[in-house]
Amino acid sequence: MPIGILALQGAVEPHHLKLKSMGVEAVSVRTAEELRNCQGLIIPGGESTTFLKLIHENNLLQPILTFAERQSVWGVCAGSILMAKEVENPPQESLSLVPIRVRRNAYGRQNESFIAVFGLNLPGGSPIRQEGVFIRAPQVVEWEDNVAVLAKYEDKPVALQYRHHLVTTFHPELSESPALHHYFLSLCNSDR
Repeated sequence: MPIGILALQGAVEPHHLKLKSMGVEAVSVRTAEELRNCQGLIIPGGESTTFLKLIHENNLLQPILTFAERQSVWGVCAGSILMAKEVENPPQESLSLVPIRVRRNAYGRQNESFIAVFGLNLPGGSPIRQEGVFIRAPQVVEWEDNVAVLAKYEDKPVALQYRHHLVTTFHPELSESPALHHYFLSLCNSDR
C-alpha cells in the first residue's frame, strides 16, 4: 500500500520525490477515499490555518482522525502544528493526535528561516547527524512524558514520536538524508 501525502497545499512534491527515490509509492491525498488506500499519511509543511480550512472544506477531519487510530501520521512543520494537542501564538484548532504544545512561527518570519545540523537518535539505531531546514518553523514548548524526543536543536525538541505518530518542526524532505522517511516507513509497517 502507498504512503499518502495530504495534498491540499504546501510542500507536497518534495515528499513525493524523496519517497520515489527510496522506491516507495506515494499518492496525493485530497479525499477520504484516497486516504483509505494508504498505509501512512504525511501532513507536509505549508500554512496550518489554510490546511485546517481545506481539511474542513474537503470533509477530511473525521477520516484523518479515524485513519490515525490505526495508521501512522507524520506532521512536518505546519503538519506538526496540526497534530499538536495545543497550539499557541495564536491558539487554533488542531487534530490533537500528539500530546504536545506548539508555538507557531517561533523562530520568526520567512526571511529568518535557516538550516541547522543536530543529532538524531532513532530507536534501534546509532545517533546520526541530521540537517534541518527551518522555514517559519514552530517550536515544541511542552510535551508529556510518554512522548519520545528523537532530536533537539538549541535544547528544544524538533523531532518527536508518540505511539505510531511522528512530528518534526523542520523539513527533512529538503535535506539529503532519507533517515526520517525510512523511520516513518518502519512505523507504518509495524504491528500495533
